[in-house]
Amino acid sequence: MYVPPHFREHNLDVLHETIRRIALGTVVTLGHDGLIGSHVPMLLDESKGEFGTLSGHFAKANLQAKGPAQGGEALAMFLGPEAYITPNWYATKQESGKVVPTWNYVAVHAYGPITFHDDAEWLRGLVSRLTDVHEASNAQPWAVSDAPEPFVRSQLKGIVGFEIPITRIEGKWKLSQNRPAADKSGVIEGLEARDGTDAAIATTMRERLTQV
Repeated sequence: MYVPPHFREHNLDVLHETIRRIALGTVVTLGHDGLIGSHVPMLLDESKGEFGTLSGHFAKANLQAKGPAQGGEALAMFLGPEAYITPNWYATKQESGKVVPTWNYVAVHAYGPITFHDDAEWLRGLVSRLTDVHEASNAQPWAVSDAPEPFVRSQLKGIVGFEIPITRIEGKWKLSQNRPAADKSGVIEGLEARDGTDAAIATTMRERLTQV
């Protein structure tokens, strides 16, 4: 990932927290028929390996579950808040007109060798942990054990688990850091005035700018 210095996030705790918050990532591997990617929820275990270890599962029918080509490296990408930025929000537009559109976003890329698991107990532990994490905010959390045991066993036969020990991790917080202060303020105000989800990237910008 191309990351100019002013957009780079080095803090591993920040990168880990972002992965946990986004949860759904895109796993890309090079298979025997070329590149293949899948969108899957993943867990992060910070205690395993230098940069942590990701785990998740593919449907057994997914070609990506057949394994990567020789080399075996995977790329897991997590995209956070993002939004189109119009030049109309820049004070610089009124001053010189020398502005262009862009896109602000938060992204984390994690790289590492991928290994696969088809052991039923390993898979049960994985899906149980995934469920517990994402059901935690519900008033009456659903658990894997709520489903009939024969049904659970049949479902586990249809998936393949994976682990990616992270050997390299990159973070890009593209939040107008390279723009003058008046342009940054204009972007934040413009995002907050929009309907929809753009307020999330405006909040992220405010948080980052207060740290500088």
